[in-house]
Amino acid sequence: MKKLQPISRLALAVSAVLMVSAFFVPLWRILMWAPQYPEGLEMKIWIDTITGDVRTISALNHYIGMKHIEVEMFPEFTYMKYIVMGIMAIGFIAAAIAKRWALYAFALILTMAGIAALVDFYLWGYDYGHNLDPKAPIIIPGMSYQPPLMGTKILLNFTAFSGPDIGGWLFVLAAILVFAAIFYEIYFQRKKI
Repeated sequence: MKKLQPISRLALAVSAVLMVSAFFVPLWRILMWAPQYPEGLEMKIWIDTITGDVRTISALNHYIGMKHIEVEMFPEFTYMKYIVMGIMAIGFIAAAIAKRWALYAFALILTMAGIAALVDFYLWGYDYGHNLDPKAPIIIPGMSYQPPLMGTKILLNFTAFSGPDIGGWLFVLAAILVFAAIFYEIYFQRKKI
């Protein structure tokens, strides 16, 4: 089995260290603007909670039949920290054993975890925006209010934005480091031939 180059091992270790940020900074954010809220409303999604203008957004959404946003509606908050710790541990183990298969396995795990997180968020948004209370004060037939997965979307008189926050960007950087290590290993191997 091929051993990793020292720079690739360092990239793996730094990638795992970057994930520690998930415990201290928000991972995702949702912003909303409307004429009556020109300063905007914001929600920050952390590894185990939601902060920001949650009550205001929840109250506004309730008028159009959406559920109140509560931490308890996200079972992911109870186990997400363990998943992140497991991924970090795998990264450190991959750096320690310094084998190419471990690098590839870690890259695969990171990719699958990222895809799973986005799918989970999409499914939550779909349910939240489509499963509306039929007795809501404001009902617009055929209208759904699914927030954007990423990017910007117009929902009635609101412009909603969804995207990574500091922790999310650090996860992206962690993945970039891992894939850079893969490309470096491929380049280094070809250079030796």
